[in-house]
Amino acid sequence: MIAIIDYEAGNLASVKRAVSFIGYDCVVTNDIDVISHADRIIFPGVGAAGTAMNSLKRMGLDKVIVEFFNSGRPVLGICLGTQIIMGFSHENNTHCLKIIDGTVKAFAPDLRISDDICIKIPHMGWNRVVLSGKHPVFEDMQEKDEFYFVHGFYPVPDDLNHVLGVTDYGIDFASVIAYKNLIATQFHLEKSGRPGLGILKNFCRWNPC
Repeated sequence: MIAIIDYEAGNLASVKRAVSFIGYDCVVTNDIDVISHADRIIFPGVGAAGTAMNSLKRMGLDKVIVEFFNSGRPVLGICLGTQIIMGFSHENNTHCLKIIDGTVKAFAPDLRISDDICIKIPHMGWNRVVLSGKHPVFEDMQEKDEFYFVHGFYPVPDDLNHVLGVTDYGIDFASVIAYKNLIATQFHLEKSGRPGLGILKNFCRWNPC
């Protein structure tokens, strides 16, 4: 069973529909016992880091997620779930889960692609991902594939070896993080059509060991 972490963030229903569509059993839950006994977890979400961490702590899910990761079972972070695995977020000056050392930074409000063209913030729309290496979860990704992003912040791991993929949006930022039994995407797999569902399906059958 795949547990989709319910910490009162948005977009959980879309993730559940996507996982069910590709043929895997899943449940959206904040039940600590159900999560602790799951085969793998998905940690998605749309929202603000401060509110999300307050919810996780109030429900005791912060410790559960870290313990699950330490057990070696597969963990997938999506969007806000990718940011909260870091140590600190500049959004609401929030101390996060610190599964990976690093910070979450905001896109500069005056980000430009040229002297006279500003980039809209938040980053919203389709963009490509350039991988720096191979990973079983991304084995079917094509260079031309595009993925759907909605975010104004992005993760910056201290150890660049944890960055599996980058995306260009005025700057190159980490859009895929991989560390041991964890894979995390800043883009929304559940909203990225065939390429996103393919990666999600690979995660659902991935054995990190």
